Amino acid sequence: MPTTSARARRWIRDRKATYFYQKGVFCVRLNVNPSATYTQEIACGVDPGGTWEAMTLKSKAHTILNIQSEAVYWIKGALQTKREMRRSRRFRKTPCRQPRWNRGCLRKPRIPPSTLARWNAKLRLINIWRKVVPISHYVVEDIAAETRKGQRRWNRSFSPLEVGKNWFYRELRKLEKLSLKAGWETKNLRDALGLVKSKSNQNAFAAHCLDSWVLANSVVGGHLAPENKRIHYLKPLRFHRRQLHRLQPSKGDVRKPYGGTRSLGFKRGSLVSHPKYKLCYIGGFLGERLSLHSLETSRRLTQSAKAGDCRFLGYNSWRWQVSSPT
Repeated sequence: MPTTSARARRWIRDRKATYFYQKGVFCVRLNVNPSATYTQEIACGVDPGGTWEAMTLKSKAHTILNIQSEAVYWIKGALQTKREMRRSRRFRKTPCRQPRWNRGCLRKPRIPPSTLARWNAKLRLINIWRKVVPISHYVVEDIAAETRKGQRRWNRSFSPLEVGKNWFYRELRKLEKLSLKAGWETKNLRDALGLVKSKSNQNAFAAHCLDSWVLANSVVGGHLAPENKRIHYLKPLRFHRRQLHRLQPSKGDVRKPYGGTRSLGFKRGSLVSHPKYKLCYIGGFLGERLSLHSLETSRRLTQSAKAGDCRFLGYNSWRWQVSSPT
């Protein structure tokens, strides 16, 4: 570090490096000892949100990557459905286990599963980019939700973003140095640079990534305005738990199997290369045929792909799309 794309291509041509893709980002891995071990100071700015979250990797010289990821929002609904189905099975004349006592009360402090999934998704993304970029500092916008006077239960767990933040901060401090900025401090940093946040277009750089860029720039400096507004969109794939039957019986009172994480020997979500559909990921299966899905839109490309025609490239739990600068 630093290097250029031309130098990286020359390394690949001379077999000094091997290229690979990390969540849609082109990366190189050196096969020889580097000429120097100097690395730049790189800050990771994180802007948590309820629906969309932003993350920026930035050094003093360059904005390396702007990430906008979708929050994991479906855990609460999935647990509610699971609970209702479990209770309905106890009224049928079928063998079932006795209800176990609530073991979740032993965890102190207890974090609800939906809250833990939201914050854990951020930590998973950070661990992915730590393998590629030597991050030396984390800057997170500290979330402060409003408390209610006299509402003791509400104040204990009133916001899914507030409850799990302390757990997230502890995990980040184990990795590198962590700095916290309040919302008003982030606004002051934007105003000092003359930057305006957008509220109309949620997919624009100024909607979410602007705050994460400002947070990272407050540590490493180097720019008065974003020079790289290219956004890398990431959406987590949703995997359904294995169910021995669907929620409602089909015709003939027959319940078909549903869910699971395996499809004809492939792990669902795995990246594969198909002769016709090129790069895609594995979905479900029907009989001896696979479903293939688009990485950008998640649209099903086919439902009749042969397993022998799919070349396995790697495991995957995210789909991505790169936008043009806006």
